[in-house]
Amino acid sequence: MSTRAQIAIQTGPEEWAHVYVHYDGYPAHMLPALAAWTPEDILAAREIRQVSAEALDCFNPPRPPRFLSRPTCELSHLYLWQDGHWIDATD
Repeated sequence: MSTRAQIAIQTGPEEWAHVYVHYDGYPAHMLPALAAWTPEDILAAREIRQVSAEALDCFNPPRPPRFLSRPTCELSHLYLWQDGHWIDATD
């Protein structure tokens, strides 16, 4: 079974792109894996099967990110870029 997650990246004053991650979305895996990637890298990926420090395994063709007015946890985990690093923002 997959641990699905979202990565929310602020793209405007009240606009957040939510990038879907299908596998291994739990914090013990995601936070070290995300450390290798910038918000720009994640936005360019658009839709991700799995994040690792070596690669972003992306869907082909990818679906575009969802845009919401705030970071919203709709899946198991939510990650945000804050003060130059990724954090687990799951409620």
